[in-house]
Amino acid sequence: MLVLSRQSDESIIIGDNIRVTIVEVRGDKVRIGIDAPRDVTVHRQEIYDAIQREQISVTKPT
Repeated sequence: MLVLSRQSDESIIIGDNIRVTIVEVRGDKVRIGIDAPRDVTVHRQEIYDAIQREQISVTKPT
Protein backbone atom coordinates (compact mmCIF):
# COMPACT_ATOMS: atom_id res chain seq x y z
CA MET A 1 0.00 0.00 0.00
CA LEU A 2 1.25 3.43 -0.92
CA VAL A 3 0.90 5.88 1.99
CA LEU A 4 0.96 9.61 1.27
CA SER A 5 0.74 12.60 3.59
CA ARG A 6 -1.55 15.45 2.58
CA GLN A 7 -2.97 18.53 4.28
CA SER A 8 -6.31 20.26 3.79
CA ASP A 9 -6.84 21.46 0.21
CA GLU A 10 -4.08 19.20 -1.12
CA SER A 11 -4.74 16.46 -3.66
CA ILE A 12 -3.39 13.28 -5.15
CA ILE A 13 -3.99 12.13 -8.71
CA ILE A 14 -4.78 8.52 -9.60
CA GLY A 15 -4.17 7.67 -13.23
CA ASP A 16 -4.97 10.54 -15.54
CA ASN A 17 -8.49 11.36 -14.44
CA ILE A 18 -9.13 10.75 -10.73
CA ARG A 19 -8.37 13.44 -8.16
CA VAL A 20 -8.66 12.81 -4.41
CA THR A 21 -8.63 16.03 -2.37
CA ILE A 22 -8.40 16.42 1.40
CA VAL A 23 -11.31 18.75 2.12
CA GLU A 24 -11.12 18.95 5.91
CA VAL A 25 -9.27 17.41 8.84
CA ARG A 26 -11.03 17.65 12.19
CA GLY A 27 -9.83 15.52 15.11
CA ASP A 28 -9.75 11.91 13.97
CA LYS A 29 -12.02 12.55 10.96
CA VAL A 30 -10.90 13.36 7.44
CA ARG A 31 -13.30 14.56 4.74
CA ILE A 32 -12.18 13.79 1.22
CA GLY A 33 -13.51 14.85 -2.15
CA ILE A 34 -13.22 12.61 -5.18
CA ASP A 35 -13.38 13.85 -8.77
CA ALA A 36 -13.72 10.88 -11.10
CA PRO A 37 -15.42 10.09 -14.40
CA ARG A 38 -19.05 8.97 -14.09
CA ASP A 39 -18.12 5.44 -15.18
CA VAL A 40 -15.82 5.00 -12.15
CA THR A 41 -17.68 3.58 -9.16
CA VAL A 42 -16.67 4.99 -5.76
CA HIS A 43 -17.90 3.46 -2.47
CA ARG A 44 -16.91 3.62 1.17
CA GLN A 45 -15.34 0.29 2.19
CA GLU A 46 -18.29 -0.79 4.36
CA ILE A 47 -20.74 -0.15 1.50
CA TYR A 48 -18.56 -2.06 -0.96
CA ASP A 49 -18.35 -5.00 1.47
CA ALA A 50 -22.14 -5.04 1.88
CA ILE A 51 -22.62 -5.03 -1.90
CA GLN A 52 -20.19 -7.93 -2.25
CA ARG A 53 -21.98 -9.94 0.48
CA GLU A 54 -25.32 -9.29 -1.22
CA GLN A 55 -24.00 -10.42 -4.60
CA ILE A 56 -22.60 -13.61 -3.07
CA SER A 57 -25.89 -14.41 -1.31
CA VAL A 58 -27.89 -13.83 -4.52
CA THR A 59 -25.67 -16.14 -6.60
CA LYS A 60 -25.27 -18.79 -3.88
CA PRO A 61 -27.51 -21.82 -4.51
CA THR A 62 -29.95 -22.65 -1.70
